[in-house]
Amino acid sequence: MNTYDIILKKRNGEVLEKDEIIYMVNGFTDGEIPDYQMAAFLMAVYFKGMNHEETTELTMAMADSGDRLDLSGIKGIKVDKHSTGGVGDKTSLIVGPILASLGVPVAKMSGRGLGHTGGTIDKLEGIPGFQTGIPEKDFIKQVNEIGLAIVGQTANLAPADKKIYALRDVTATVDNISLIAASIMSKKLAAGADAIVLDVKVGTGAFMKKLEDARTLAKTMVAIGTLAGKDTIAVLTDMNEPLGNQIGNILEVEEAAECLKGHGEHRLMEVSKTLSAYMLLAAKKADSYVSAMDMVEESISSGKAFEKMKEFVSAQGGEAAYLEEPSRFEKAKLTKTITGRDLFLAKPETADWKRAYLTGCNNQEIGMTSLILGGGRLTKDSKIDLTVGIYLYKHLGDEIQDDDKVAVLYGNDKEKLIEAEKRFARAYTLSQENHFSGQVVYEVITKENLDN
Repeated sequence: MNTYDIILKKRNGEVLEKDEIIYMVNGFTDGEIPDYQMAAFLMAVYFKGMNHEETTELTMAMADSGDRLDLSGIKGIKVDKHSTGGVGDKTSLIVGPILASLGVPVAKMSGRGLGHTGGTIDKLEGIPGFQTGIPEKDFIKQVNEIGLAIVGQTANLAPADKKIYALRDVTATVDNISLIAASIMSKKLAAGADAIVLDVKVGTGAFMKKLEDARTLAKTMVAIGTLAGKDTIAVLTDMNEPLGNQIGNILEVEEAAECLKGHGEHRLMEVSKTLSAYMLLAAKKADSYVSAMDMVEESISSGKAFEKMKEFVSAQGGEAAYLEEPSRFEKAKLTKTITGRDLFLAKPETADWKRAYLTGCNNQEIGMTSLILGGGRLTKDSKIDLTVGIYLYKHLGDEIQDDDKVAVLYGNDKEKLIEAEKRFARAYTLSQENHFSGQVVYEVITKENLDN
């Protein structure tokens, strides 16, 4: 077996054998296959694709390239959740306590964010005292005792993915369904859960802009999980505008707490409840979607979910009182209110308008606004400002007039705030007529409907 023959075989569109895929992954990870040959292989995959079996073997080889978490010491069916990413997505902070309050163990290792906002770990570090690094035995013990632990990724999970992704990033081979699916699922399989629920985002703030592309990715990942022996479900959800009212690390912790008190923005609540219900089904805690949703609703309305969030934060050293009184959190020093007039003036064709509807949003630009303010990272070494962000008062489909408050920007640098204001105001599309559909959850992919 040699690298040249495998590259040629895939370039010619042939199906690779398991041993050939393992050879490529291990050889590149160990440094025996040089970058230029792996780049050629990735480009061949990019143009010729992989079938479900090949993609699964690629995923498994990447998952086996490092550590695999052993969660066998945790009682019950462990269900992991993954989002493909978006603006204002704080669902892990909401879903985790809901599931734990209903008897489903949530043992989650999360990374830091790279891009417009921080990851789950960055957000949790906005809570004074919260410890994101705890020994593995304490991690297992905490999940068994209170049902929930979220820690920073310390294990050497899927190192092949990290190395391959770095090469994909500089060789224009990122946006290939098989390679994206293998990257995501290799880390999920290595994380040791018994079942996986995937939140596949669709829209201007997501990696997948079109529904058909998101559906293809979802089906590929569900097929991989199924072939790997894991109960896997994918939920396709909207990301054509930010999820929730608040964007930014501490701001998103505050909003997650409000959701668990039952006061969340309706789109964020719908996505969080839907994911929670399917996780309950995957954990065999409910026999139908309707009964699962009833359990989720009761967990929130009774206060059990919010109490579980406080218990979880306290267990990891955080000051849970901040969740009760968000005003105690550290705040950014500067604010800028964006009004309807600011949006009208941002584009020549709407400058003389007095009223309009928000009918479109370049959500990536909203994410860039947060990044400009300091809420995200351009590189893994960038320092993040946990206090900055955006509070939205209007959403797609809403009518706005001149003096209506659309958003408030929070920052600590005057020049960055001015630049962010311009970026934000240009992100929206305005119309005299309201033609916004408002759909949040598009569809659900399971092993039963993979072929539909």
